[in-house]
Amino acid sequence: MPLPESEIVILPPARGALAPATEIPVRWRPSTRARRVSLRICPREGAVVVTLPPRSGRRAGLALIREHEAWVVERLAALTPAIEFAPGASFLLGGAPHEIRHEPRARGGAFLEGAQLVVTGAREFLRRRTVDFLRAEAKRRIAVLAAPHAAALGVKPRTIRVKDTRSRWGSCAPDGTLAFSWRLVMAPEWVTDYVVAHEVAHLRELNHSARFWALVESRTPHREAAVEWLRAEGPALLRVG
Repeated sequence: MPLPESEIVILPPARGALAPATEIPVRWRPSTRARRVSLRICPREGAVVVTLPPRSGRRAGLALIREHEAWVVERLAALTPAIEFAPGASFLLGGAPHEIRHEPRARGGAFLEGAQLVVTGAREFLRRRTVDFLRAEAKRRIAVLAAPHAAALGVKPRTIRVKDTRSRWGSCAPDGTLAFSWRLVMAPEWVTDYVVAHEVAHLRELNHSARFWALVESRTPHREAAVEWLRAEGPALLRVG
């Protein structure tokens, strides 16, 4: 029987326990590079991701979930409730609360009006237009932040891209392409600035050597605070949209 990509796994209570069965959303991730069965919590999906190496199947994954059931349940329960892009929904933009206002009869796509994001057109297009706006806004803001860092370090990105990554806020490719999660647009500017400075510094040092960290420190004073903010608040950003 082929392994499903995702499913709801129902774990019966331990023998003699009175607790109800536990329902756990699981995404199976076969990997030819993995050496052992492992699991992690994916805030974006609100599920536990189980990585299966070759010759390991669903039974081995279920055994690991059962072994760490209490941890899995606790971590899933601690996730911030998901926020759907819908009329009246509140989300962060630059660290400040904003609200979606739907104007179905108006035109113009999506645009900011004070602390509101006005989204026009039919309801079924609202989510896509909201995401399109935020992606474009993220790219614009990141490019503005990257320019002075690149000039100061004497480098120039080949291009800047925005993606919807699951585990990285930013990356630098060997060819000089910088990529960032569009969800950074929701974080305070000083947090985004740290991530941008970090990746721009990789254009000079494509490593994490002492020289690299010296470059980062020369460009932003917010390293420790930004890393802590992303550790604490980043999972919530993955639950938006």
